Amino acid sequence: MIRGNSILLRALEPRDVDLMMIYENDPEVWPVSGTLAPYSRYTLEQYYANATQDIYAARQLRLAIELITELPGSGDTIGYIDLFDFDAQHRRAGIGILIGDVKQRQKGFAAEALSLLVKHCFNTLNLHQLYCHIDNRNERSLRLFSKAGFRTCGVMRDWIVYNGEWHNVSVMQLIRPKVIV
Repeated sequence: MIRGNSILLRALEPRDVDLMMIYENDPEVWPVSGTLAPYSRYTLEQYYANATQDIYAARQLRLAIELITELPGSGDTIGYIDLFDFDAQHRRAGIGILIGDVKQRQKGFAAEALSLLVKHCFNTLNLHQLYCHIDNRNERSLRLFSKAGFRTCGVMRDWIVYNGEWHNVSVMQLIRPKVIV
């Protein structure tokens, strides 16, 4: 577990499949996740089975974002944070985050989760850089990543289409700082 002040990031558990069914199959989330159709329980169970592999084998890592309670592991899971396209040779990975529990948004949990995972990536995984792709209309995510030190390094015009409308996407990047706090 990676513990912060309010949340912890933990490995996936079998119980997460039920929550992933809800979050991954929410059409409101599809524009930011690139999803086009619902996921079956079987597909998510297979994803969970793969998630137990080492990041070097799977090239991805999903951690649950859980509220801290007195008894570790008993808090509410409010979302997930992902590393994807993990590239050990070039020491980089993509990063994405979802606070799926709408009642827990805008409370600083995403910022804390992002900060914890960034430190883990630089200190433990020895990555050199992280990147993300964010729809330019997603102002909250643009602010979140910007406050975490990510900088826009380009804009891909008409990169995604949703409901028949084209959207520009910002590519944001965080290069490993010389000193990691």
